[in-house]
Amino acid sequence: MSWQDRLALFSYLDGAAVLCLLICWLGIGWRIENPGSSRISVSLLMQGFRRDWMVHMLTRQPRLFDGQVLSSLRQGTTFFASASMIAIGGGLALIGNADQLVGLARDLTLDSAPTVVWEVKILSVLLFQANAFLKYVWAHRLFGYCAVLMAAVPNDPEDPIAQPRARQAAEINITAARSFNQGMRSTYFALAALAWLLGPVALIAAALITTGILWRREFASRSRLYLLQTPPSSQH
Repeated sequence: MSWQDRLALFSYLDGAAVLCLLICWLGIGWRIENPGSSRISVSLLMQGFRRDWMVHMLTRQPRLFDGQVLSSLRQGTTFFASASMIAIGGGLALIGNADQLVGLARDLTLDSAPTVVWEVKILSVLLFQANAFLKYVWAHRLFGYCAVLMAAVPNDPEDPIAQPRARQAAEINITAARSFNQGMRSTYFALAALAWLLGPVALIAAALITTGILWRREFASRSRLYLLQTPPSSQH
């Protein structure tokens, strides 16, 4: 079967649904990382607190607490990276047994499309999850770089290289967090992509709902209000 024949198995509504999913994914990501000055996102608010963290680390003796916090961040990225690998493995196994999925769909009176249609729909989920895995792995490595930079900060706060290295550690920490957040968004939209198994209308609805959830958590959540009550000193 040629690519033209495979594309013919999908309707224009399927194409519109996939386009909607991609626009929502890229659009909400750009908006979160580039918000307007009137309504800053939680992710950008946390950047200021991460910079404050490294400033206070300079005078904290010993720095065991800072190491424990960073370790917990790395554990989180490890967990999600492992979960992504499991999800990718499960999806690949499902593609290898797509005939069983077609049979189940027929039993549930869902779309009785050819096997290749179901494989493409599952593959769309795997692409999002693969992107999430790569982001989690990179975030884990960046947190490791941050740990080395933190260890390279002199114990004497008056040392001329203490503050520059602390600022370097803060920026690496922020970059790691950004990569982790991008991985989380890919995971969210991987779940949304599962709705395509129910049809293009379900995919559009899932994409819009996922975008709404992310927008609320970044721009209209209660946690954001709490963060605004005590803004980081770097934003004064």
